[in-house]
Amino acid sequence: MTARSDSEEIGFGRSTSGGGFQLDSSPLLAGSPVELSDVHRDDPDTAAELWRDGEVLLVDEYGRTPVDAEGSLAWADPGDCGNGTNAVLLGLYQGRARWGMRASARGSELLWSDLRVLGDWLGEAESGLFATAVGLLAWHDRARYCALCGAGTNRIRSGWARRCGGCWHEEYPRTDPSMICLVHDGGDQVLLARKAGWPEERFSVLAGFVEMGESLEGCVRREVREEVGMEVSDIRYLGSQPWPFPRSLMVGFAAVADPEEPLHPVDGEIAEAHWVSREHVRQALETDGPVRGVRMPPGISIAYRMLRGWALS
Repeated sequence: MTARSDSEEIGFGRSTSGGGFQLDSSPLLAGSPVELSDVHRDDPDTAAELWRDGEVLLVDEYGRTPVDAEGSLAWADPGDCGNGTNAVLLGLYQGRARWGMRASARGSELLWSDLRVLGDWLGEAESGLFATAVGLLAWHDRARYCALCGAGTNRIRSGWARRCGGCWHEEYPRTDPSMICLVHDGGDQVLLARKAGWPEERFSVLAGFVEMGESLEGCVRREVREEVGMEVSDIRYLGSQPWPFPRSLMVGFAAVADPEEPLHPVDGEIAEAHWVSREHVRQALETDGPVRGVRMPPGISIAYRMLRGWALS
């Protein structure tokens, strides 16, 4: 008997009737035009020059940044931010270096807002810079001590690594892969779930972190089974998006399940899960508010792009 490949077993790259949709557009955080290279990170003289001529995005401990009266990012002048020792180089955009730096919103006259709120209003470049700053600064907050010897670490490479002061071990920013899957019935129904702790009407598709030794497709099968008690088939890749909450890479898939099977939302993680019609999703996508008890995920998320792609196909 000839063994089937993984792609044949899970239906990767294939589609069932009604399942051949794609993302409606590239996720906002997936196509940043910002330039960054090791030359910019590693050469101290280059970094010093980039700091003097650059702009700084201030980010507080909650992942918020100041915005101006027009709702645009309020970039700070490096001259007002010290010598840049605690800054991280986000990249080059429109001929200028862009940096990220921890700051406090206390006492500021500006409005501070986070990426989930601002994402729909910013372009690809500024959304990408903001996402990089949030994720990279959060990693620095959690990597102050060496995992091997416990000594303090110092940031190097313009913020893209930390070196231990005891054993000289170097650590680099981590990205945690996570699958996110739109489960549909091959026709006009999609499975939406509300995570425990979310607002009553906020729904999205299923997601979960990839475990050690697990493939992305294997994660899709396991997470859907664990979260709602259903088996899926015809797993198909859609796209990916960085998600700095705190440091994920969301890898999007579609899969098919039988809506006649009972749903068993896992206690403590999924508050409720329902099959929702295509027309219902279309209506919910047309407004910021809930439609018959369902509100869509924020427009900056890949989940939103996945649902739009399915609903409009």
